[in-house]
Amino acid sequence: MKKIVLPEYNTNVLRAVLSLRVEEAPIPKPKENQVLIKVHAAPCNPSDIAFLTGGYNVVKNVPAVPGFEGSGIVTEAGEGAEEYFGKKVSFFTQQNEDGSWAEYVCTHKSDLVVLDDKMDMDQAACFAINPFTARGLLDIALLQNTPAIIQNAAGSQVTHFIRLMASELDVKVIDIVRKEETAKKLKKQGAQHILLEDDPDFDMKLKKLSLKLDARLAFDAVAGSFAGRLINAIPEGSELVVYGGLSNKPVSDVNPLGLIFHDKVISGFNLGSWRQLLDDEYFEEISKELQEHFISGAYQTTIQGKTSFDEVSKGLSAYLKNMSEGKMLISPE
Repeated sequence: MKKIVLPEYNTNVLRAVLSLRVEEAPIPKPKENQVLIKVHAAPCNPSDIAFLTGGYNVVKNVPAVPGFEGSGIVTEAGEGAEEYFGKKVSFFTQQNEDGSWAEYVCTHKSDLVVLDDKMDMDQAACFAINPFTARGLLDIALLQNTPAIIQNAAGSQVTHFIRLMASELDVKVIDIVRKEETAKKLKKQGAQHILLEDDPDFDMKLKKLSLKLDARLAFDAVAGSFAGRLINAIPEGSELVVYGGLSNKPVSDVNPLGLIFHDKVISGFNLGSWRQLLDDEYFEEISKELQEHFISGAYQTTIQGKTSFDEVSKGLSAYLKNMSEGKMLISPE
């Protein structure tokens, strides 16, 4: 089989992308409770970009095959996973073995989402992480019974799904973006409360709007000093949930008096940990519900293009120039 290999980590992401190479390798054999998947396609996510630079929570021995999710068909099953043989699946993988940027990949059966036959396989390639992340974050909003939420990096796919789900639940959303162009795009999609990061009155506007809408929950995909700006601006009794680190910097600039005297909380969200808290039956219900939305077309991941293994460096270089335009799929075919 062919696989895409990262020879070494590089803090310069473009150099990391340009260093990717295609190698031949034996097709792996699934172990107990694992399956072998013939990969249809795998996306490049912000987490993959962070992985290429060595700045992600998952660090593998290099050379390594990147890729944390994808779609495909189970062509072989290890002992204990026989029921998945022949199934169309979306999958998630973060173990120290090869990632999803390969023709074949092995992963544990617990990291599979079995697909409806009507599910589009390109959409399925991006299904295992972002829609479930959005659903997990919205679960927090439902538990806290907040009438409104705040989210930054609001041009991303996760935030797109959060807006859709929040609208269905009649939860208002304050979207924070960096670019005026992104703000205009969100307005066309129906977003009602949009703030620009570089607005000189941003902090004051966020404080007033969050009080007006009673937004007691903020989802942070950026971290760094921006996390401090969020937690300092949101109302008393609010919580900041950090689920990403696009800034590649630690959370900073937090006013400790707000935590001490205004009952504010900073927490983290990890998709894998949330999944482990759910029983299998409830997870299947969520999966079925989400797939129905994708099959109907109500939910869609924006895909800006697809690149072959041989053109992967070229394709991902183009993706880096405009990540907000949608996912870049990597296809063995």
